[in-house]
Amino acid sequence: MKLGLDGRTALVLGSTSGLGLAIAQGLAGEGAHVVICGRRGDVAAERAAALPSAIGLEVDLNRPDAAAVAVAAAGQRFGQIDVLVLNAGGPPPGTAAALEADALSPAVRTLLLAQIEFVGEVLPGMRARGWGRIVAIGSSGVEAPIPGLVQSNTVRAALAGYLKTLAGEVAADGVTVNLILPGRIHTGRVDQLDENAARARGSDVAEVRRASQQRIPMRRYGRPEEFGSVAVFLCSDQASYVTGTAVRVDGGMLPGL
Repeated sequence: MKLGLDGRTALVLGSTSGLGLAIAQGLAGEGAHVVICGRRGDVAAERAAALPSAIGLEVDLNRPDAAAVAVAAAGQRFGQIDVLVLNAGGPPPGTAAALEADALSPAVRTLLLAQIEFVGEVLPGMRARGWGRIVAIGSSGVEAPIPGLVQSNTVRAALAGYLKTLAGEVAADGVTVNLILPGRIHTGRVDQLDENAARARGSDVAEVRRASQQRIPMRRYGRPEEFGSVAVFLCSDQASYVTGTAVRVDGGMLPGL
């Protein structure tokens, strides 16, 4: 299957590691020019150097000018942005009963406001050209809130609502907007969550991991490249009639349809 990504330019947020990096690598493998973004510019440059056509940018989503600066730098090197992958690191764990409203501010900034700002920078060009792909990395917590991750559950659900609304507004312009919901994909973030759970329960990390895998029909964590492949498809020409949807990549973990 020809995905039609050769020569396209993709800007991938949070792509120095984990799921973002897996998507960036998948897009590069299809011939896309890739813009690697991360808080550490040196790591972003290192990751970019390993790809055939890529640049690395230092992007701090806490800065109000992050989107404008990053898109301008990407444009100077590769021109128009055809594909935007939204992503941000997960906020700290916590319960709803103990949550104070002010504690949500950092998560709202990085997981919601910054993502909207990046969309605002690239969307006019996509609509004018009649082609664009916006894909966001969410969480299975959007459909089934995850105990102990109240900040992620709350703010990612808000982003999902924004993206669904946007998808209906821009579909006729050839721009698709989709959300990918990872389950337990074996990244550093999942390792951190398993370690936190082990400490809270006073148990071994391996025991926590085994118990978690038993709740997944495939009995294992997903691989980042498996997740990345789904994202790459949603960025492609072949996914031109897929928009406004949330695609789960979770090994069958969530029980609902």
